Amino acid sequence: MTTNNTETNTPKEVSANDRVVVFDTTLRDGEQSPGASMNLEEKLRIAEALEGMGVDIIEAGFAIASNGDFEAVNEVSKIIGESIVCSLARSGLADIERAAEALAPAKRKRIHTFISTSDLHMKYKLQMSPEDVLQAVIDSVTHARKYTDDVEWSAEDGTRTDHDYLCRTVEAAIKAGATTINIPDTVGYAMPNEHAAMFRMVMERVPNAHKAVFSTHCHNDLGLAVANSLAGVEAGARQIECTINGLGERAGNAALEEIIMAIRTRNDLAPYDTNIDTTNITKLSRMVSQVTGFAVQNNKAIVGANAFAHEAGIHQDGMLKHAGTYEIMTPESVGLKESSLVMGKHSGRHAFRKKLQEMGFELGDNALHDAFRRFKDLADKKKDVFDEDIVALVDDQIRGNDHIKFVSLNIVCGSNVVASADLVLDVDGEQVQNKATGDGPVDATFNALKALFPHTAVLQLYQVHAVTEGTDAQADVTVRLAEDGKTVNGAGADTDTLVASAKAYINALNKLMVKREKTAPQALSA
Repeated sequence: MTTNNTETNTPKEVSANDRVVVFDTTLRDGEQSPGASMNLEEKLRIAEALEGMGVDIIEAGFAIASNGDFEAVNEVSKIIGESIVCSLARSGLADIERAAEALAPAKRKRIHTFISTSDLHMKYKLQMSPEDVLQAVIDSVTHARKYTDDVEWSAEDGTRTDHDYLCRTVEAAIKAGATTINIPDTVGYAMPNEHAAMFRMVMERVPNAHKAVFSTHCHNDLGLAVANSLAGVEAGARQIECTINGLGERAGNAALEEIIMAIRTRNDLAPYDTNIDTTNITKLSRMVSQVTGFAVQNNKAIVGANAFAHEAGIHQDGMLKHAGTYEIMTPESVGLKESSLVMGKHSGRHAFRKKLQEMGFELGDNALHDAFRRFKDLADKKKDVFDEDIVALVDDQIRGNDHIKFVSLNIVCGSNVVASADLVLDVDGEQVQNKATGDGPVDATFNALKALFPHTAVLQLYQVHAVTEGTDAQADVTVRLAEDGKTVNGAGADTDTLVASAKAYINALNKLMVKREKTAPQALSA
């Protein structure tokens, strides 16, 4: 098929002033999405993939939020060499010092400090006067500059902040040493024209605006996060804060993949440049979806299963004649390759390792040995082994530090018997076993889990879908648990739906244990 190369999207020459910095906050703001907790190994894998894709700044966490967040920022700082590693911090000195401590190993580091500036937030959330908030801006940025020259300051709820006051705080932050100014649309309230006008107003009115890079951080409550981010860039912002798959609290954040492909595809109207290798987009989207248990909707732009699918006869006819009739970008440009039988039961270990590397997985020798054994078992069960099958298989393998691990499950069920589940788990290195009954095999399995690992979490969601087509497809199960206001999603895959269900529930329990460690500070948003 030929590609679409019409005059309307021919790239224009981009100047150095039109370089847009990409700030990814999947590991911080994305993880605030209910149910999206990630363990350390998962965060490190995503961080390495983000750097490999060319992301400029990786916000690795909120160091003071929990020991787990501190460890994540600290460990990401050790393995990232090219990208800037960032930690969020409130305006308090303890927050900033904790961020600095976590970032100590980083080759390139940024402290991102913030405080609310809208009348609504100052009165009801902070219970601080505008003058006290202004002083907090100055003090926090000044203190952060003691640890790094790269300091970002954010005006939380900036789009609902009085313009005169917003300009005062921005000017003060830059004067105190902030090199990046973020004016977030924290509650997804802005409209694109309004958002652009706000950035122009601030840049025109603040006398030292030229000394800082301005940044957008848009939430998607009205479905306008990407549009608002691009409007901000058109108005002069040169950093965009975003997440993979638009992950984030409430309706999510601006989706990195949509922003990048909008700039690339419509470079005639968005003549900007980024450092992103777009061929890694699909791989990262799938990785984040697997890790968080948040499935990507089929009609999601860029990375959805239907994004490059054509079913209507008229569309198919046009595609056969010229791809540009119905595709404004190529599947290859986002790293999408049609799944095909490239691996099978006769494939060797070397080919399997190479395949994993192509898909973004790097396993140690022991993990590779176990994954290869499981792949062979899968190949014996399935007629066709697709890329998605391998992703689902390896995802279970990389959870090396989980407290609870699946060992075995035997089920008895049918129309004339009471369903029972005989389950064996590994809990912190010790095998435990329980046999339980229930209203069907899934209920029996979950009852056995509760007996082996007592907890008060409530099951909010149980969802099953096939990884690939066919009756021998692996089942991909998502489980959502809620406990004391905390929610987590767990994912599991197996050719046996009941085994996949047990793995998903176990994954959710492991994430719940991570979530229990978090003592989220006030004013977590930005």
